[in-house]
Amino acid sequence: VIGLVIGKTDVRSFPDRKNIGTERYTFSFTIRDSPTYFINVQSWGREEYIRSLSESFRVGDCVTIENPLIQSKEAEREEKFNPVTPSGYKLLLSENHSVVKTSSCYDTDTRLLALLHLPVKDPQDYYSLGDIVANGQSLHGRVLNVLAA
Repeated sequence: VIGLVIGKTDVRSFPDRKNIGTERYTFSFTIRDSPTYFINVQSWGREEYIRSLSESFRVGDCVTIENPLIQSKEAEREEKFNPVTPSGYKLLLSENHSVVKTSSCYDTDTRLLALLHLPVKDPQDYYSLGDIVANGQSLHGRVLNVLAA
């Protein structure tokens, strides 16, 4: 899979339930290869692997992902922490099987560069700051999409 990195989380750690006293590390990112299609990618593993992988690219880089595991996403849980994607799937990276290579978008496909600035939400699904100010009380407690520049 080749795509432009349009979003990325920080590295986090969690206690490993299988190996008490140790931690598992994770981070995720979102790649896009067309105006319509983008997918979340998640990686779990040892601290050294996750930190090294996370530091190997940034938002705006083109990446090639080899041998990811394709898994159905649990929309309710996963979309709390990642962008909502049009796909019913996510990609999982494995330290033993997956490879992520970074390349210049100019080397890969210059059309990918234009995708960095496209919103991931429907243009009709945003609130303006004026709407929020005018209707603040009725919007209290709701999750809103705001497009800012």
